[in-house]
Amino acid sequence: MLTLAFGKSQRIEDDRLITGRGQFTDDIQLPGEVYAATLRSPYGHANIRSVDAAGARAYPGVLGVWTGADIADRPALPTFKMLAPIATPRHLLAIDRVRFVGEGVAFVVAETREAARAAAEMIEVDYEELPAVATLDEAIAPGAPQLWDEAPGNILFTWNAGDADTARAAIERAHHVTRLRVVQNRVAPASMEVRAAVGHIDETGRAVLHAGSQGVVGMRRTIASLLGRKPDDVRVITKDVGGGFGMKSFTYPEYALLLIAAEKLGRPVKWTGGRSDAFLSDTHGRDMVSDCAMGFDADGNIVGLVVESWANMGAHQSEFGPGVQTYAGGRMLGGVYRCRAIHNRVHNVATNTTPVDAYRGAGRPEATYLLERLMDAAARELGIAPDELRRKNLLRPDELPFDNGLGLTFDLGDFPALLDRALSDADWAGFPARRATAEATGLRYGRGIGFYVEICGFAGTEEVADVRVLADGTIEAAIGTQANGQGHETAFARIIAQRLEVPVSQIRIVQGDTDRLDEGAGTGGSRSLQWGGGAAAVAAGETLERAKAVATQLLGGSATYAAGVFRAEGTNRTASWAELAAARPGALDGRSKFRTDKPAPVYPNGCHIAEVAVDPSTGKVSVERYTIVDDFGTLMNPELVVGQVHGGVAQGLGQVLLENLVYGEGAQLLTGSFMDYGIPRADDMPSAIGFDSLPVPNPNNPLGVKGCGEAGTIGGMPSIMNAIIDAIGGQQIEMPATPEKLWRACGGGMREAA
Repeated sequence: MLTLAFGKSQRIEDDRLITGRGQFTDDIQLPGEVYAATLRSPYGHANIRSVDAAGARAYPGVLGVWTGADIADRPALPTFKMLAPIATPRHLLAIDRVRFVGEGVAFVVAETREAARAAAEMIEVDYEELPAVATLDEAIAPGAPQLWDEAPGNILFTWNAGDADTARAAIERAHHVTRLRVVQNRVAPASMEVRAAVGHIDETGRAVLHAGSQGVVGMRRTIASLLGRKPDDVRVITKDVGGGFGMKSFTYPEYALLLIAAEKLGRPVKWTGGRSDAFLSDTHGRDMVSDCAMGFDADGNIVGLVVESWANMGAHQSEFGPGVQTYAGGRMLGGVYRCRAIHNRVHNVATNTTPVDAYRGAGRPEATYLLERLMDAAARELGIAPDELRRKNLLRPDELPFDNGLGLTFDLGDFPALLDRALSDADWAGFPARRATAEATGLRYGRGIGFYVEICGFAGTEEVADVRVLADGTIEAAIGTQANGQGHETAFARIIAQRLEVPVSQIRIVQGDTDRLDEGAGTGGSRSLQWGGGAAAVAAGETLERAKAVATQLLGGSATYAAGVFRAEGTNRTASWAELAAARPGALDGRSKFRTDKPAPVYPNGCHIAEVAVDPSTGKVSVERYTIVDDFGTLMNPELVVGQVHGGVAQGLGQVLLENLVYGEGAQLLTGSFMDYGIPRADDMPSAIGFDSLPVPNPNNPLGVKGCGEAGTIGGMPSIMNAIIDAIGGQQIEMPATPEKLWRACGGGMREAA
């Protein structure tokens, strides 16, 4: 078991953040700043007959009101066109029809927040309400209301991977077939910091946007296109970000609208969403139903897997939404198992709901969840222990690289060794005694495995680090990723400090300003350390070579370097970083790239084992033991990794036990606040999470690293749900496993009737 010594925080950013010296977007205050509010549709589906904003424009303090008609010439928000043959344009404000509750209809700017919000409520919109569909079943039912004329049956497109004929033939010939319908509930990212943005036009006429993001470069391109400007005419700045989880990767209408208003009014404009805005307008996650069939031979070997899914895209296809259950997650379907006949079909469906896009894991949790649910169900039906069924089917190191038949090749790993370590760390053999003890007190007790492999680092083929050495010797490195709480400042600073043999305090990491660095693919898909760390390592080496060349010139002899000091060979002449920078300003600076000729994804993998107790009298679940063994490649910063994994487990647990976005009649969101939508608290988490590492270093990266940011969620969902199902005797239930569901599964409903 990996042991970490935690004392005073080793994270560079923590002192600033926990003492209130962080700068989040709403903290930014510009001279002459005014405030904006968005009027949102109260209907899930309606034609807009007219919009009367006269009352709002006359309201005291109001400076401007914009409706869809005012900006109808602006482009729609972007989407993943490679997989989206049917356009479902989401305009900055609805023009003639609204398609989900919360869609923006008008944008109001006033001297105060209160005036902007009050004036927005005075806008009179004449709606013609239309029939709405909120769920997948409603959307694909015969005769269902149509959201887009180009998408009959509300099917936006159907994506296929694998060989359908081979996979179906394998299922037909199988000795045993396990079939499940698996439901993945819709969830809200629920970041601690709600979305906010501030925009102004600077003295040169450029549009400047401050916004919480997961990467400023891509957002600059999108904002420029929405404003009709060149990218060089736009600057995007991101300071501290209080959680992103994928949702803050995307450009939202308010970001362009406030810049349009700022240009018109000649004053900075701020928009800060509330929690209701977040539930209604931030992209949602998951929401998929899958019919699954897994075939086995007489010895328990997997012979085929066929999955057909319906993925809820919401009312509009969001920026990466079409790629979540297809390109990102759909190719992971066979997991770490030896299955050569797989077919995955995904129907992307339009509904009158908030658009769905990447949420921590972006399709990989969904793929692993349904696969591991199948494995446990099959083990139960075949009478084979769940660990043995997995061991029998795990790919061995000598079988790698392995083409999974869905377009991916798993390159390296030791999956059987990882399973054995996880079983040992979890004291798998001691489970029967723990179950007997729990059941003696009236509890139901179960265990579950979640074995995952995921794909990381597939966004782009390069990352950038731009280094400047300041006159005081500070080595400043701008990296093209963006921290949302992960600890990037610490991770990148350590890489550079280690290679340059200087204190971490001498390194300054800069992120989130397109004026400082106009390249970089941002943070997403657990790519930051693999790509950003690789760029930092390359930059450190190239900076040192430049510095040696300058030192050789200044010191009059071939320069050597050690522990922050340059020395001319055979002399006592030395120079520090500060002295070199002062003597030759700019000569040490440079931009470095870590790149590959083609996309080079990596495949972190791991095994989660959960043990849970269910109180049959209340349906309450407690996670009693939790064990993880991961292969993230080389662990550069173990304490940061553990923090990321714990957070991921919390989000996986939240989806399994609590979280559920529910729509009612007319596609009204019924769970639009924390009064109705549950997220996990500290007492929902296991008291301890055992974390271990069995790394197989990544040979294609100078650090040997893979990704870790989403892994906790990917392994957490199936392990906890499988444990719950085991505890209630193998009854198949769906997320969220609420106390009421479990109480009924344990016989509570029958006791009540009696």
